[in-house]
Amino acid sequence: MGGVFGVVSKKDCVQEVFYGTDYHSHLGTRRGGLSFHNDEGFTRSIHNIENDYFRSKFEPDLKKLHGSKGIGVISDTDSQPLIIASHLGTFAIVTVGRINNIDALRERALKKKLHFAENSGTGASPTEMVAMLICEENSFEKGIEKALEWIEGSCSLLLLTEKGLFAARDRLGRTPLVIGKGEDAYAVTSETCAFPNLGFEVDHFLGPGEITFLDAEGWEQLRAAGDRMQICTFLWVYYGYPASDYEGINVESVRNRCGAALARQDDVSIDFVGGIPDSGIGHALGYTNQRKIPYLRPFVKYTPTWPRSFMPQFQQQRNLVAKMKLIPVKALIEGKRLLFCEDSIVRGTQLQDNVQNLYDCGALEVHMRVACPTLIHPCEFINFSTSRSTLDLAGRKAIKEVEGEEDRNLNLYAQAGSEQNLAMVDRIRLRLRLTSLKYQRLEDLVDAVGLPKEKLCTHCWDGSSYS
Repeated sequence: MGGVFGVVSKKDCVQEVFYGTDYHSHLGTRRGGLSFHNDEGFTRSIHNIENDYFRSKFEPDLKKLHGSKGIGVISDTDSQPLIIASHLGTFAIVTVGRINNIDALRERALKKKLHFAENSGTGASPTEMVAMLICEENSFEKGIEKALEWIEGSCSLLLLTEKGLFAARDRLGRTPLVIGKGEDAYAVTSETCAFPNLGFEVDHFLGPGEITFLDAEGWEQLRAAGDRMQICTFLWVYYGYPASDYEGINVESVRNRCGAALARQDDVSIDFVGGIPDSGIGHALGYTNQRKIPYLRPFVKYTPTWPRSFMPQFQQQRNLVAKMKLIPVKALIEGKRLLFCEDSIVRGTQLQDNVQNLYDCGALEVHMRVACPTLIHPCEFINFSTSRSTLDLAGRKAIKEVEGEEDRNLNLYAQAGSEQNLAMVDRIRLRLRLTSLKYQRLEDLVDAVGLPKEKLCTHCWDGSSYS
């Protein structure tokens, strides 16, 4: 997915931007970048972080960077930030999201005899495309409005000028942006967990399509938020950080409520509850507190060197991460009936290995409770699961086994408790060798988040969306 962080201050802000950006490392492991403005102009630093941590790569650069205004990014797409010289002035820009119509926008630009300096493979850099759209207008404000309207998919951005910082949330609010207030400084972040240790407090949650401008004295709204929102529900279920809030709703609290909802629908006899680290833990705590069953850790995660397994770009590497990062505690497993809470089952390949590991350690039964419904549609709106084709999804594999085709009667399979839904879930259970498997009902997930369903993107579960 990726995340952004920016600061405008009355003093040097390199440390704040560095650590604030680092607090987004759970959102990606591909590229990171920083850019600052000072009396000498713009500077930047970009590194590949696929094989090392953000802090390790950027710490040596800090002594060469200075400025009272800066932005940072963790990107799963192109190298950022870009520094652009234009008729509007020189600026630095970072983006997060997914541009579904980038090929059409590229062809449009080439027909206008424009060119691209940056590229990714055979296509245009998404961030440069956004910058080009902005520069077609006569002001940054109008240019950002144009970009948000033209882009299909999602795009939230920070744009740094010599005067201050523009922050814009994507048109339907699929990804978050939040303004924080500190001592003699203001900040913008994708993840509010970046604020507390840096001395910032949440001041404003940007709404869908909202555009703001910040300097060290404060911030102003340039474009009001739109009425329609489709924020990604997976923020709370999986890839958001537990300490973060979106729309004022805390991630860990939602996960606890998800687990409690699963427990209220369950009466299976077990010895204890566990959570698949890391994001499954919050769901498991909610489950165990609701059912008053002991919580133990039969799997522990080796955190010093192994990242979250969705991040590596290649399946072979993802499988290696999944295998190596979780260490079983045989003393807790042998002879026990275990129930695990998991945030989601995407492919199921990693979980299949985890379950086999539990049986190898002597588990009598392994039950799984999943905090969201079955994934049957790949994400089309943000850079989450972009490498996952439809046929990779465990739900679609099971549907194909039942139907003989993988795309028939999807609406029926999405309905919790339907004959088709139960058949799909049982196919997944058999493949994973689970004693029992239950998924969260969509209505219970929506209740756990606490927003109206029409404000949540639930496309990956039920196919519903609008753009």
